[in-house]
Amino acid sequence: MRYYGRKAGFYLVALWAALTLNFVIPRLMPGDPVDILMAKLAQRGGAVDPSVRRSYELLLGAGGGDPLWEQYVSYLGNTVRGDFGVSVSSYPAPVSEVIAQSLPWTVVLVGLATAISFVLGIALGAVAGWKRGSWLDSLVPATTVLAAVPYFWLALILAAALASGLQWFPLLGGYDVTLSTGWNWEFISSAAYHGVLPALTIVISSVGGWLLGMRNMMVSTTSEDYVLTARAKGLRGRRIMVRYAARNAVLPSVAGFATSLGFVVSGSVITEQVFSYPGLGTQLLEAVQNNDYALMQGIFLVITVAVLGANLLVDLLYGVIDPRTRAAH
Repeated sequence: MRYYGRKAGFYLVALWAALTLNFVIPRLMPGDPVDILMAKLAQRGGAVDPSVRRSYELLLGAGGGDPLWEQYVSYLGNTVRGDFGVSVSSYPAPVSEVIAQSLPWTVVLVGLATAISFVLGIALGAVAGWKRGSWLDSLVPATTVLAAVPYFWLALILAAALASGLQWFPLLGGYDVTLSTGWNWEFISSAAYHGVLPALTIVISSVGGWLLGMRNMMVSTTSEDYVLTARAKGLRGRRIMVRYAARNAVLPSVAGFATSLGFVVSGSVITEQVFSYPGLGTQLLEAVQNNDYALMQGIFLVITVAVLGANLLVDLLYGVIDPRTRAAH
């Protein structure tokens, strides 16, 4: 229990530090979201007197002339209540509504793509490490090169070849806009069809890292005493590979996978931009471009909670899987 208590305390402190940075960093950026809204209002012929400006400051939580510490206390209180304010880039929609609309797209797309690349990379890496020198082992350099290719370049190549050239997949969007959104087969199949190309980009660019890491761990694990003992007992090679070597070699990759799942909510900003995908990464970029403090803080908070939650889950699981971890603390 002492081990779990320390872990929980550490992550609570980390969450508070992340919330503080989440408050400070947007306010260090040049520009003012209130000025952006006032300019939009003036373009439409609306009133721009000081009372209107003060109303926008209160609405957006910009603070106006309030001391920074008062803004900080108000920010923490609103965060606890789940009130993230109103989005400038999607005005007058609340930040929580904007995130709720975009988050499922990113979670499904990036989450499934990350899971597929992890399973595929781990499986291929285990076989490549077990059978060193085989044809599969020779694929490691090629997949490593693909992992080093920038997202946007790979996305553009796939879009030009498979969407514009062969016209196998749609080029832009997350679904057919002529369809009504909902849990019906037409919409779900359209969303899946539009998501294949962005997901393929993520899988191709990330599978090489999992493959290389698992392959190297398998090479190290095969020389361990328990693997040699299993071979001396005459156990089948497949059983030794899966239950002895791969089971231990995959532990570092599990930690990396949990962290990757935490970053799933941030989406692949570049990939979503290339394919005009309606995910959270697109909303984050729009928030930065419009100095939308409230939306930036809301998205960063979701990302922070997801990453910290994933890491906490891994630490707790490690305490269960490996008792030596608890003993060391």
